[in-house]
Parts: sequence; structure tokens; C-alpha cells
Amino acid sequence: MPSGRDDTRLMPNDASQAAQQARLATAEAIKVLVHDEDEATLLALLENPNLAEPDIVHLLERLNLSAKVLAAVAGAGKWTSSESVRLRLVRHPHTPRRVALTLLRQLFLFDLVRVSLSPSAPAEVRRVAEGIILARIPHLAVGEKLTLARRGPSRVTGAILSEGHPQAVKLALGNAFLTESQILKVLAKPDVAARVVIAIAQHQKWSRQYNVRLALMRNAHTPAPVIQGILPDLTLRDLKEIAKQEPMSPYATKYVQRELTHRAERMRDNADE
Repeated sequence: MPSGRDDTRLMPNDASQAAQQARLATAEAIKVLVHDEDEATLLALLENPNLAEPDIVHLLERLNLSAKVLAAVAGAGKWTSSESVRLRLVRHPHTPRRVALTLLRQLFLFDLVRVSLSPSAPAEVRRVAEGIILARIPHLAVGEKLTLARRGPSRVTGAILSEGHPQAVKLALGNAFLTESQILKVLAKPDVAARVVIAIAQHQKWSRQYNVRLALMRNAHTPAPVIQGILPDLTLRDLKEIAKQEPMSPYATKYVQRELTHRAERMRDNADE
């Protein structure tokens, strides 16, 4: 009696026939087969002599490929000689970790940037990509650094910012990927250039962030007018913490102590009313 279930899975002979057809498919048929859902068919397709690099690139755009298919693509050396194929293998969420990390180190600079910003790439792969870029920064040309400042990932942008190149500073502060945590790390560096601190203090977005203002208070390069503008907005607790900090610029110390005195006087006046 029929089960009533519509079982569309291929029987063994059908699967074998489909695989054989994939191995012998014409260039036109391959364009259809790269969309096939069957793993065995795709693995057989990889053996097809008519398979070309554009077909592989098209195949790798599919996010539902299995690790076995991806490993097979990577295992065929003729495909991984292509930067386009390497990039897609590295950022694919199902590429085996060992394969992805090996190919990652062979990518060009701005393909590393693409991987680091790719939502499909595993978090570990993105972190390693950033690390490779960071290691290359000291050896890059100014033009490459400016491009990274404009559109690099957060950690990379922070590293470019901390170098203090005048053009790069402006571009980095406007980078949409730059985060507050990276700004704070830059301001905490003892050797950060004064022009970087001043640029942050004058930036329309970053100068309004409370934590950035606290960091500016703690930096010896922050201009006196900026210090004076920040003080009224700080909590009493933060003011007291800053007052304990050593070293601070002489004018910062003076202004902090003056603000504490004023607040203490206001508190006494309010208590007497």
C-alpha cells in the first residue's frame, strides 16, 4: 500500500546517474547545476573539465554549501590560485576552520578588509583578518593607510588614528565602523600625539560622548578650553576620581580643584537655605 509520502530523494541508481551527468555536463548545463542542492552532485560537478572559475565563484556565493563541498573546492589547487575564489572560501560560514585560516594569510590587503567586515565570515576568521591587517600597518604606504582610515574595521581604524597622520586622523574619526572603545584606547595611550587628542576633542560626534569626555580629562594634551567645557557636565564622583589622578596637566588640576570647590560651596549654600 502506498505510504502517501512524496519522497523526492534520489534512489542509489538515480544518484549515481545524476553524479555522472554532473561530471560530463556542458558549460551551459553547469550554470544550472551549480544551484543543485545535492552534495554528491556538486562534488561530482567539481570533477567536470568544463567547470570554469566563474562557475566556482558563482557556486561559492551560496551560503548553504556543505563543509565537504567547500573543502573539495579548496583541495583543488587550481581554484585556490584565484584571489576571488580564496576570498569567497575564507568568508564562507561553512569553510573548515583550518582551510579558512590558511587561505586567509594569502589574501591581499583590501580583501582582508572585506573579510573582517563580512557578516557571513565566522567571528574567529574576522578577528584573525584584523590581526593580519594590524601587523601590516607599519609597512603600508600612506595612500593605503588613508583608505583603511576611511573604511577599515574598528580596531584597524583605531590603530591608524593613533599613528596621528593629519589626513588619516580626520578620515578615521569619520569612519562609521569606529567605536567608542577604540577612541578610549587611543586616548589612554601615553604617547598619543597632541593633534589626535585635539581632533577628538573637537569632533562633533566623539566630543559629546560622556566616556570620551572623561578620557579627555585624563589626557595631558587636552586643551584648557575643552577641560573647562567638560567639567560642569561631570558627576561629582568622577570629578573626585579624576582629582586623584597623577599626572595631569597643571591647568587641568587647577580647574578640577576649582570645580570641586564650587560644588562644595553650592552644596553648603543649599543646605543653609
